[in-house]
Amino acid sequence: MSLFDIRVPAVLLRIDRNPFHHGTLGAVRSLGRAGVNVHVVADSTGSPVSRSRFVRQLHPPPPPGAAAHDIAVALRRVAARIARPAVLIPMDDASAVAVGGLRDELAPSYLLPAMPGAVPEHVADKAELADLCAALEVPHPTTLIPDSPAQAATAAWQLGLPLVAKWSRPWLVPTGTGLRSTVVVHSAQEARELYLRSEEAGSRLLLQAFLPPGPERDWFFHGYVDRSGAVRGGGAGLKLRAWPRGAGLTAVGRWTPNPQVTALAERLTGELGYRGILDLDFRRCGRTGRYHLLDFNPRPGAQFRLFADGTGLDVVRALHLDLTHRPLPEPAPLAGREFVVENYAPLAALRPAPAGRELAWHAEDDREPGRALWPLWGRHVSHRLRDRVRTAGAVSGPSAAPARVVHQATAPTPGPSPLTDPSDLSDPSDLSDDEKASSC
Repeated sequence: MSLFDIRVPAVLLRIDRNPFHHGTLGAVRSLGRAGVNVHVVADSTGSPVSRSRFVRQLHPPPPPGAAAHDIAVALRRVAARIARPAVLIPMDDASAVAVGGLRDELAPSYLLPAMPGAVPEHVADKAELADLCAALEVPHPTTLIPDSPAQAATAAWQLGLPLVAKWSRPWLVPTGTGLRSTVVVHSAQEARELYLRSEEAGSRLLLQAFLPPGPERDWFFHGYVDRSGAVRGGGAGLKLRAWPRGAGLTAVGRWTPNPQVTALAERLTGELGYRGILDLDFRRCGRTGRYHLLDFNPRPGAQFRLFADGTGLDVVRALHLDLTHRPLPEPAPLAGREFVVENYAPLAALRPAPAGRELAWHAEDDREPGRALWPLWGRHVSHRLRDRVRTAGAVSGPSAAPARVVHQATAPTPGPSPLTDPSDLSDPSDLSDDEKASSC
């Protein structure tokens, strides 16, 4: 007998355009295998996701940058076709922020966690996250928010080079502009020039101290916070390989219990009154050993299936069970389990995994997405290589007033140690923003 109320369908919403978002496929398979009808509201043109046998129906999404009203209209249209209440799962930051603000309007048609609508926006905004970390005394890289090009250049010298530049609301960054949600900056002039593009990016520029990557320094935490405030259906994971190297999404991850990371996650969600699915990224400082929160994503991370436990529970299943008032099984962690994204780490997919492994695309009970991946990925890579032929450079620049310090953390020591193997083929500049960690 199924644990799930299979009369209640699930609707996955993704506004960002990314045909290779394996997290969406993971959610489709997880709920579909449980007998839940899964509807996908996303641009699935040229995506292996559309080939999954577990997709009940594909629906056109609102366009990137759509106003809240247009997103509500698109979701109401889907609700009318389904003709019964459904569990709604935003799969990217833009969707999570929009749905948070539309909660009351969507409530008759969709089941959603009971959380103040502003919370997803506060945690997804990188500047507001820095303020939250300061208020809650959660370690966070030293962050400066410049108010002018001159302050941006000065901040670069204050923080030391290289440093990390982020747009506070990465989901607003328009495509086709060459702007990235997160970049490593190597000169004061680069920082100045990025600031000059703030209006184009749609949000504030943040400059952060660079915490070097290295062995066992990149961690993530996935979980579902239920109606009672308990964190369920996830755990702490270690990023073994990243794409792009040392800074990107998880190409290979391992379920690795970490009491410090778990305690930080539970403290954050408790203080914020957070409810629903979350994906947190941490980097451990090599000198102090402290875990610094880098990102708080108010939705499933693309590698959430790493944390499918011995009962089959993961964060999207926990959400469906909780919102349909079904009991969640007792956790049965599978420490050591691995998750591999084959197009980013093909060699890792062939190596032995003693504690078990899940592949992002290939599955014995759902073979078509895996078969569709490689020709689509080959075309994608060849287009990216062609686009890379055109590139531009930068100039130099000086000085001026101090930028506002949002959070002062212990400064890191230099000495990066890359988190990759020969199967990691790329440089961050090769990738579209959809392929960055910020969207995964």
